[in-house]
Amino acid sequence: MKKKLKVPIKPDSRLVTSGRDPEAYYGFVNPPVYHASTLLYPTAEDQVAHRARYNYGRRGTPTTEALENALREIDGESCAGVALLPSGLAAIAVALLAAAGSGDHVLVPDSVYRPTRNFCNGVFKRLGAETTYYDPMIGADIVKLFKPNTRAVFVEAPGSQSFEMQDIPTIASVAHDKRAIVLMDNTWATPLYFRAFEKGVDMQIQAGTKYIGGHSDIMFGCVSANAATLPALKDTVYSMGLCVGPDDMYLALRGLRTLGVRLARHFQSGLRVARWLEQRPEVLRVMHPALESDPGHHIWKRDFTGACGLFSIVLKPTSEQSVHAFLNELALFGLGYSWGGFESLAILFDCTEYRTATKWAPGGPAIRFHIGLEDPDDLIADLERGFGALAAAERR
Repeated sequence: MKKKLKVPIKPDSRLVTSGRDPEAYYGFVNPPVYHASTLLYPTAEDQVAHRARYNYGRRGTPTTEALENALREIDGESCAGVALLPSGLAAIAVALLAAAGSGDHVLVPDSVYRPTRNFCNGVFKRLGAETTYYDPMIGADIVKLFKPNTRAVFVEAPGSQSFEMQDIPTIASVAHDKRAIVLMDNTWATPLYFRAFEKGVDMQIQAGTKYIGGHSDIMFGCVSANAATLPALKDTVYSMGLCVGPDDMYLALRGLRTLGVRLARHFQSGLRVARWLEQRPEVLRVMHPALESDPGHHIWKRDFTGACGLFSIVLKPTSEQSVHAFLNELALFGLGYSWGGFESLAILFDCTEYRTATKWAPGGPAIRFHIGLEDPDDLIADLERGFGALAAAERR
């Protein structure tokens, strides 16, 4: 019989071992995939008493349990449990619904992932919840925005697309003093590079579609919760009838095993490309918290242990035609939304129309990059060809 570890192990080892019990599955390394809805009870007495480890596919199977256990182990002792959802946005929506409802008020950063804003302005508002957007750099001054009915503060670091770094420990301290809970979208850093619960977060959200899956082939989200917030989270998930398909759960488990090595490569390559872009004459600035030149670098250095492959740049003023020429010339960067897969991506974006608490005036066209697992030398060469196309378009 294989010995169970009784000593602390490091994150990469937890990624490989968590949620696995080969002895329970005849020695097979990976947990089996259960395609299941109905569970049969041995007797009527068992059914009436609900004497079964599992009772219905939507409420969990051994595949569900394996993934939840793995994610909980990675989050650490402060995590009381995990809820699995069919997408990152579903995870965000469920977390907010578990935290607040009709007549309640929540605080959300102006730099938040835009679908989060759409949920708050749409479904959440129709249900009677009020949202105030705040400057992500507000820090302790967030106390001025609290109302008697403020139930939750949402944080996201860095900000979606614009990459502002929030002082999460400070914001969390203020929120807890006001008896509000803190929800965080931690998709960018993952628990490997930002220990959310240790920094004061009560519910941590991840779009597992991104780095947990890692191969651009699943839709998946998850919410980890501490003991105080887990009951409301689980009740919301069950009451809304939400669940994840067994194959996506299996692929999420598979992705977890290599998350450490993939994320390290994304971090390394992303920082190298970002440093190269900093030196380009066409670039006004690079928004990457791990760069010493970034306004939020001191917070990143204090609170984070790494970064991923996602960052943005602002080009010096140029025509839309020239920017399109740049993007159209790229061969290794796909022009697509999402991120976190093995491939590099680029999107043109503009936050002007939906920011309400802050003004978006970057000084030029903005592009978000995801640096994948390709050789960074090849990615840099691809970008250089893109800048050549931009220059040619400007001369026309």
